[in-house]
Amino acid sequence: MEFVTVRDLRSTPRQVWQALERDGMTVVTNHGRPQALMVSVNGQTLDATAQAVRRAQLIRLVAQQQAASVAAGLDTLTMAEIDAEIAAARQERHAQSTQA
Repeated sequence: MEFVTVRDLRSTPRQVWQALERDGMTVVTNHGRPQALMVSVNGQTLDATAQAVRRAQLIRLVAQQQAASVAAGLDTLTMAEIDAEIAAARQERHAQSTQA
């Protein structure tokens, strides 16, 4: 996988596009940190590639939420405690909607 800077993208776009075509994937960095991922697509693969990227983003977000729940100790709740939390949230939401 090729790494290019934002400056490279502006100053030598032809080389960046060639690297993307050759490798299929290029990481764009900003101040030395990864900022974006460019993935080579064409008219036939655009939808499938976009769907795969969205799926990967969703998997990453779920993993982050699971880690946050473990860090907060919420992974040890019983079903009864979970049901009580859901009931309380629903009751609060219902109370807010009847006030409006």
